[in-house]
Amino acid sequence: MRPALLWAALVALGAQLVPGGSALAQSAAEPEVTVINGCHLWPYAQCPGVDLRHANLVGKDLRGVDFTGARLNRANLRSANLAGARLDGADLTAVRAYAVNAPGASFKNAILVGADLEQGRFFRADMSGADLRSANLEAARMVLTNMVGARLDNADLQETKFNGTNLKDADLRGAVLRSPIFPEPNRGGCLGCPKDW
Repeated sequence: MRPALLWAALVALGAQLVPGGSALAQSAAEPEVTVINGCHLWPYAQCPGVDLRHANLVGKDLRGVDFTGARLNRANLRSANLAGARLDGADLTAVRAYAVNAPGASFKNAILVGADLEQGRFFRADMSGADLRSANLEAARMVLTNMVGARLDNADLQETKFNGTNLKDADLRGAVLRSPIFPEPNRGGCLGCPKDW
């Protein structure tokens, strides 16, 4: 018996054995989809400009979504998967994104003022021109991240890993620089970058 048919038979059997089992069978067959302001929040959704202010997106699988120009002020993206997502020009002011997974995501010219990105993973992400003033990037992994012209003034960069990060023309003036890791960065024209790297 094929796996899909076997699964359907087991769900149907469970529906007969459990009181109210028809609802159980339906929920097992169809995953719940969150829809906010007309945007179906699932992988590869196309929702440029959507208003998701204060939205609870904890743990959501949002890989490959297009949130270009979206408004995500104070949204909760804790442990969400934003791998390959496009958030170019999006407003993520004060977003809560502790332990967010965003490898290959694009945040070009995005506003992340006061964002909580602690322990986030941004492998090969593009944050060129992003405004990260006063953001919390403590223990974030910014490996091979493009941060050309990014504003990081007054940001918390304690123990942030900047392995191979491009910080050309970035602004780190006033940033908290306790034990960050900066192997092989491109820091040409970087304001506030430590001189003893």
